[in-house]
Amino acid sequence: MHFLNRISQGILLFTLLGCSRYFNQPVTQQKARLGEDTRVSSELRSLPAPSEKLVAAVYKFRDQTGQYKQVDNGISYSTAVTQGATNILLKALEESNWFVTIERENVGNLLNERKIIRSSMTQFKGESESLPPLLFGGIILEGGIISYDANIITGGAGLRYFGAGGSTKYRQDRVTVYLRAVATKTGKVLKTVYTSKTLLSQAVDVGLFRYVKFKRLLEAETGYTTNEPSQLAVTEAIEKSVYALILEGIRDGLWVAGNKIPADSVRTLISNYEREVDDARQTDVYGAKNDTRRPRLSISPYASLLRYQGDYGPPAVSGGFGISLNVGLTSFLSLQGDLASGRMAATDYFRKNISAGSLNLQYKVLPFQRITPVLSLGYGWVNGRNAWFELSGKKYGAVNSGLGLEYALNRYIGLQVLGQYSYFINDKFDGVRAGGFNDSYWKAQAGLAFYFGSANGSRP
Repeated sequence: MHFLNRISQGILLFTLLGCSRYFNQPVTQQKARLGEDTRVSSELRSLPAPSEKLVAAVYKFRDQTGQYKQVDNGISYSTAVTQGATNILLKALEESNWFVTIERENVGNLLNERKIIRSSMTQFKGESESLPPLLFGGIILEGGIISYDANIITGGAGLRYFGAGGSTKYRQDRVTVYLRAVATKTGKVLKTVYTSKTLLSQAVDVGLFRYVKFKRLLEAETGYTTNEPSQLAVTEAIEKSVYALILEGIRDGLWVAGNKIPADSVRTLISNYEREVDDARQTDVYGAKNDTRRPRLSISPYASLLRYQGDYGPPAVSGGFGISLNVGLTSFLSLQGDLASGRMAATDYFRKNISAGSLNLQYKVLPFQRITPVLSLGYGWVNGRNAWFELSGKKYGAVNSGLGLEYALNRYIGLQVLGQYSYFINDKFDGVRAGGFNDSYWKAQAGLAFYFGSANGSRP
């Protein structure tokens, strides 16, 4: 029964990690189907109609990365991204309903076919008959796939206990597309936009390796791997660039939406797009947003757990509380004054109520992000007490170092979880001098931070 419990736990973990993909694995041949939509396709189709469609020529929208697909062993001569990006762009232009696209990628084939038509007309009718002139483009759309960055983030996790467990791995790539509109009469570049799309690859496996009886070994494993198709990622990036080109052109007066569309609807669409642009500027390549500015001052009441480590044992964990004041020196550095009260104790023979104070220098690793690691280093003191926060009495100095996380709930309130280790500068705190190390203690604290004052520093 015990090993069956292990199996059930593994199956539960596996199901939580991605049951929909696991239970939709292909087991039979599938017939041809129409191409999939991306998450941008519906947005592209829902754009307001133009007052007049733009005649656009696309010569070549090339893969300019020159990058080959990465493989674990050997060399692959397959390109990392599709070489048919021109076709994808033409399809996106058609679905936007804003452009009349004209053939330019294989214009030589078109001209040859027109020569054949003229020759046939001459032979059958005895005279040359004029063909209608070719359309010329009001704008030329240029650009290409300019970057494919592999393995910008890799990672994973796993757990195995007594032969049962599972693991997951992931890899993220990134493709970047540039698109520009050029006026054919003047050669002026009217607008340039660029978009990017990440590609996620995941692998999940669950396994069991266990002796259930003497000479009876049970071994089971399952898993799956998913790789986001690069063609769909390129399609989504190109569709997004067409979407952005149209909206920025409307905003800048390069082209006009139709009169049938309410002006308020167009303004709302432009406003939403500008918020998206601002959001993109605050987001780095790894998806983290630099959209938080913490005020210079904060007060943080907290509850804590103290674990004494000294010449008495075994150590016990006791509760406490405290309050700290942070003054920002820069966006990254702040000066913290802390006052705490609690109890340090061992299971036998030692128990002491204490008050503690410290002055620490804190370093916020990611000050403009909502969640940031916090490092601290400083000096403090501890003394026995008969009342809360008693400052009189003999004090014992200690060096402090800490590590924690701070999460900004909003502009005025944050959540802090910190761990601190304090090492006394002598071995007199518990009244016994023994061993090769001085007395010390651990403190784990959690509380709220109330921000006030002006914002600290400028956002990057």
